[in-house]
Amino acid sequence: MFRARLIIAIIMAWFVSGLHAQHNMLTKKERKQGWQILFDGKNTEHWRSVKKDGFPEKGWKVENGELVSGGGGNIITKKQYGDFELVFEWKMMDEGGNSGVKYLVKETAKGALGIEYQMLDDENHPWMKSGKMKPGDYHTTGAVYELYDVPIEKPLNPIGEWNHSRIVVKGSHVEHWLNGMKLVGFDRDSDDYMARVAKSKFKEVEGFGLHKEGHIMLTDHGSVVHFRNIKIVGRQQ
Repeated sequence: MFRARLIIAIIMAWFVSGLHAQHNMLTKKERKQGWQILFDGKNTEHWRSVKKDGFPEKGWKVENGELVSGGGGNIITKKQYGDFELVFEWKMMDEGGNSGVKYLVKETAKGALGIEYQMLDDENHPWMKSGKMKPGDYHTTGAVYELYDVPIEKPLNPIGEWNHSRIVVKGSHVEHWLNGMKLVGFDRDSDDYMARVAKSKFKEVEGFGLHKEGHIMLTDHGSVVHFRNIKIVGRQQ
């Protein structure tokens, strides 16, 4: 009986590992196009804490082939990227949770700054319930945080379900996508962009979002968020 259970356990473990292996991999086409995996489902070699050499010792973990946040602080890529396309899958686990992905990030004396792809449980976020945030405004999922709104009717999956996001940076042009839908596009060298920054919380930050390249950041506001299939193609240094 024990041996039979052991065999079943081994088979199940092999089956589950096989499911995990289907994620965090490049297709043959992606390899030809020069895509890179930023998380292979096993280790965090491409990431570090802001202004530190190593990865957080607590708060972040690798679980079932997924990178999971939850109180360890923001992490950034060791390399910097420009003219890139970034794709990633994520699911929010906490009701009213808050997270985001920043790009073209530069480390400063106060931490690290960059343009942000906002990620929230829009419906249950405290700001939404209090009226401070409105559906589709520039604090909601997929928005350019503090700068650009997104459509109210967008394909956002609820907490506990996976979403697929895409960020495109080609020269000055930027796009945010969610589950196959383009949410917003803008140009960083436009008068409109400059005017929006001037009215935002970043108005005192010289050259905000104008760098040719920068780190990718996964923000951590204490909410439990799972990431997988984090891939990027573009110029790196």
